Amino acid sequence: MESPQPHLIPGALTGVKVVDLTRVFAGPFSSQILGDLGADVIKVERYGRGDESRDYGVDDGEVKPGSPFLTHNRNKRSISLDLKSPEGKLILIDLIRDADVLLHNFRPGVMERLGLAYSDLSEINPRLIFASISGFGHTGSMSKRAANDLSIQSFSGLLSITGHPGGPPTRNPSSVADLTAGMFATMGILAALFYREKSGRGQEVATSMLGGQLAYLNHFLTDFWMNGRLPEKWGTANRLGLPNEAFPTSDGWVCITSANDEMWKRCSSGLGMPELGDDPRFNLLKARYANRSELVRLVSNATQSMTTDECLKAMELANVPCVPVNTISEIANHQVVEETNATVDMVVEGDRVAKLVQTPLWFSSTPVSARLSPPRLGEHTDEILGEIGYDAEKITQLRNSRVIQ
Repeated sequence: MESPQPHLIPGALTGVKVVDLTRVFAGPFSSQILGDLGADVIKVERYGRGDESRDYGVDDGEVKPGSPFLTHNRNKRSISLDLKSPEGKLILIDLIRDADVLLHNFRPGVMERLGLAYSDLSEINPRLIFASISGFGHTGSMSKRAANDLSIQSFSGLLSITGHPGGPPTRNPSSVADLTAGMFATMGILAALFYREKSGRGQEVATSMLGGQLAYLNHFLTDFWMNGRLPEKWGTANRLGLPNEAFPTSDGWVCITSANDEMWKRCSSGLGMPELGDDPRFNLLKARYANRSELVRLVSNATQSMTTDECLKAMELANVPCVPVNTISEIANHQVVEETNATVDMVVEGDRVAKLVQTPLWFSSTPVSARLSPPRLGEHTDEILGEIGYDAEKITQLRNSRVIQ
């Protein structure tokens, strides 16, 4: 008997309804995780334009939407509403009446001005989990400031410690502030859903992009608060062990990680320099810090005498973590990506096939699934309105009035 396909097996969140008002990256990333876990995610988009990330990453002549939208919006149904109109707001309230989760990333105060604060909506639906993602936090003097990934990477201090010594502030190319906030929002929502199973009541959950980055930088901040020590720019290196950075080979680069003194002895032997394992300049971590420049020079000389494959094999035999510095094309085509079921192919707008990265979770009974392709703007408007009691005549009237698209 064949095993059922993963998308036909209920997920851990099957039956959970999420009304998603978020846009761009942080919120959509969070709601996509919930959708991958089985939730019914209703993406509420602005009338006409929709989520602006639909336009991101699209060069002239390319079909929209681009990869930024596609990578954060599968397993969602789209409804396009004019929330500034009274009827559009009433539709949103109707969607929320039986929802389990409302997720938004408006600036603090916006939902209150719309009459959609948690205090308002919990009267309508006491079981509602009301989750929000802000830039600088939902309280404090900066709470109402606009933010994006770069501004949070900058304000949090991340730019100041990223890059090579003496170099300018350097952005992490991935949207780490957005994605970290999205993951914390997901954790908060799941915890609130679990608590609701015991209490019967919903609650408000808030996180922020800045809060996520402070958590991301936690040991740097604690080291400063405790010891007054400011982190330096170390390029690919890591203070938590030496050598612990990228080294050149004769045909590429590898990253070698030597986390402790015993590992350094194995590493130096694997590199053909066993005498350095007991050398007083390098035998202890403190000594390696003091003589880092010479250590890096010697290790670089050794790795440059090898090909990447030779270095990888030598370190594997020495039981020392060592991996190649892959390009995006190399990891995209690496066999381990297929072996770990890390991707899913989906037909998207324009009859294109998009390869998307799966949510990296495995469940023995409630698998992660990719059920719905990233939606066209307003693709499911009629379907969603029908589910909450709007008939065809009313839907036509709303469309003619430009309340829905």
